[in-house]
Amino acid sequence: MQESIISGNVKTAYDQFYQKHDEAWRMMSAEYKAQHIIEVCRGLTFTNVLEVGAGDGSILKFLSDQNFAPEYQAVEISASGVEYIKSRDIKNLKAVQVFDGYKLPFDDDSFDLIILSHVLEHVEHERMLLREIKRVAKQCVIEVPRDYRAGVDRRIKHFLAYGHINVYTPTSLRYLLRTEGFEIENDLVSMTEPKVTRFNTYVNQKKPKSFVSNLRITAEFAVKQGLGKIFGKKVSEQFANAYTVLCKKASQQPELF
Repeated sequence: MQESIISGNVKTAYDQFYQKHDEAWRMMSAEYKAQHIIEVCRGLTFTNVLEVGAGDGSILKFLSDQNFAPEYQAVEISASGVEYIKSRDIKNLKAVQVFDGYKLPFDDDSFDLIILSHVLEHVEHERMLLREIKRVAKQCVIEVPRDYRAGVDRRIKHFLAYGHINVYTPTSLRYLLRTEGFEIENDLVSMTEPKVTRFNTYVNQKKPKSFVSNLRITAEFAVKQGLGKIFGKKVSEQFANAYTVLCKKASQQPELF
């Protein structure tokens, strides 16, 4: 696999992205992503952890501060992202390097855990990357945004602005993983916390603050959370903004033909 397998415009977009990234926004989002990783892995220990598509290292920073594992490594397609990760002085970060987006420069079963958080929605050839992850790691945590809704095809411009070329539901992600020979050990559905919604609304989108807006954000979260508790996982998945899974290699690999 050669580096050219990533479209040139994709590579250029992400090389430039971390030169102008918003530290406060990314750290706020990463805090909850790291919490989701810790939650689905509760009770487990890992010696070495690799984050694939590590961005600017925000998630690794939170995990390191929580002493999630004694050793971390990271790979990222963006050179600016790699340089930013190096500058953060993340405790127990052994190495960080640029990779081609698909081929992981490690031997089979090199890591106890691979983290792939909010990456698959950006990947042109998602199954190729998943096969590499299965080769290199004994277990993996994957989180995706739940972007799929009815009429999503009418919002293509919106999602492409964030680089989301794939959209998922919990069901479609489970199908993808199981057909690629993964066994799901634990999962978590989550909604965007009001704190994050307020930041996105008032800071990122620059909408005016108001008591009514604050009340709406808080009430919507509470109502959806309550309905999920009453009606169970199916309803929780419909309201979810993100879906997190802990996987391992299935004992029986699927027969595709």
